[in-house]
Amino acid sequence: MINGSGYKNALISGANHITSHQQEINALNIFPVPDGDTGTNMSMTIQAAARALEDVHSQDISEVASIAASAMLKGARGNSGVILSLLFRGIANGLKNKTEVDGKSFSSAFHVGVEMAYKAVMNPTEGTILTVARMAFDASRSAAEIDSDAVVVFNALCGAAHDALDKTPEMLPVLKKAGVVDAGGMGLCMILDGMLSLIRDGEIIELVDNTEEAPSTGIQAQIDASKEFFRNAAAEFDSEINFTYCTEFIVGKAEGLTKSPLELRSFLETIGDCVVVAEDDDIIKVHVHTENPGNALQAGLDFGQLLTVKIENMKEQHRKAAEQYEKEKAVQEEKRRKEEELRPVEPVEESGFVAVASGEGLVNVFKDLGCNHVVSGGQSMNPSTEDIYEAVMATPAKTVFVLPNNKNIILAAEQVIPLVEDREVIIIPSKTIPQGLVAMLSYAADSTAELNKEFMTAALANVSTGQVTYAARNSEFGMTKIKEGDIITLDNGKLTGKDKDPVKAVVRLAKEMITRDTSYVSIIYGNGITEEQANTAMETIEAKTGGSVEISLIEGNQPIYYFILSVE
Repeated sequence: MINGSGYKNALISGANHITSHQQEINALNIFPVPDGDTGTNMSMTIQAAARALEDVHSQDISEVASIAASAMLKGARGNSGVILSLLFRGIANGLKNKTEVDGKSFSSAFHVGVEMAYKAVMNPTEGTILTVARMAFDASRSAAEIDSDAVVVFNALCGAAHDALDKTPEMLPVLKKAGVVDAGGMGLCMILDGMLSLIRDGEIIELVDNTEEAPSTGIQAQIDASKEFFRNAAAEFDSEINFTYCTEFIVGKAEGLTKSPLELRSFLETIGDCVVVAEDDDIIKVHVHTENPGNALQAGLDFGQLLTVKIENMKEQHRKAAEQYEKEKAVQEEKRRKEEELRPVEPVEESGFVAVASGEGLVNVFKDLGCNHVVSGGQSMNPSTEDIYEAVMATPAKTVFVLPNNKNIILAAEQVIPLVEDREVIIIPSKTIPQGLVAMLSYAADSTAELNKEFMTAALANVSTGQVTYAARNSEFGMTKIKEGDIITLDNGKLTGKDKDPVKAVVRLAKEMITRDTSYVSIIYGNGITEEQANTAMETIEAKTGGSVEISLIEGNQPIYYFILSVE
């Protein structure tokens, strides 16, 4: 039987297991835009439940399940997190008024969760987390008919979940082409495996910090010490990167080697800088910054076999580090702003607005258009349901319109509606920043809330969105091979090409998107794009359109996207 304490520990075990493997799950995301955050979203969602249960000591499974489901709903991030929270919300509903359950009763509760998750998705796609959950339930039900023991049923549940996960590439061609299984399905399997460890073996899987390295001895200690030296050496050159590629490799010394590693060092100093060559009786460890990694590796082969090789683009690393810094700064700024502003207020005005956006410029644009609050978030930075809820409650309006401005945030926003009792919440399903801006411009102060919902929703179809960003991973679409770091263009979410220069990319994208019917184009430029570059892009696009289209330039300061185009 599973009681409240057992269910609590099972959830904690599941949360630890997926958190320890979240980066592996993130890596399964197949689209090259930097949104590989399924593992992170699911991990943060279930960790919200684990935190909420820390001080709960009830033996009543109904009470524990309810607390966990509530915390997961508020902490849900991204579509995968919301679907996960709904699955466990359904389980909690199925466990109502029960102190403890056997395997058959838990299977029935799991079925309620599966149905709730399916209903939340407008057009459920098979080959996803939904399929994994459904097939897992089917197997658990069959097992429960034979033996209702919790261990037997949970074994069947987990086994079938993994079998379903293995089949997801056959259900979704895009997964098969990429050679991966569904990321959300993998995340669910990790959670169920963690729960099984507690239910079957009585063991909570411990949280593993994969960033922590174990103490080293012998030659490994020398390698680690040299690695630390390499890090420090690289730090000295942060302000001026003379060479693009940080190249590290280990050579297993050839038998009877007579050449001195000093010869290798001397050669490397002719093709790069920050050269370090360390050796022991068996290996040579090499580090060099160079424009020609192949030449460095070839030189290393003169001393023996290559055992390990690592080549990193330092300029790309610096760009990502700067972007990460901006993200963290935005998070801290949002935290500070929330502490100052997001306090619940009475709904005294007729209408108010909450939007989701990232970047100081875009935040100011939405506020200028009348938004009471702008929740920090967007691509790869999904706010939680609770973040949006707090912004809604801090808006002094009887009707609050919410603009998610990203397809991966809409579901999280919709979960706010049942949480709010003293005002009406209307979600305008904007999937992009341009859609959100057009929706705001379509609001009519003298109309009813219901009519404005129709006006604003209808306006979404009147704008097309173009985006210039970078590829987060190697991929292949059609005949186009995409490498991590490539600048890529998207037309309404569809990959259209790649380029080496963001200005040239946005000009080409605009040319593809602008038609004879186009009247207005807004160019929103983000972090990493100078005002000079933005003006060059606008002037070039103006020249190509012959002045027939009204073009405006907006400094958005948004991360991720070099440019966002709004085409009407």
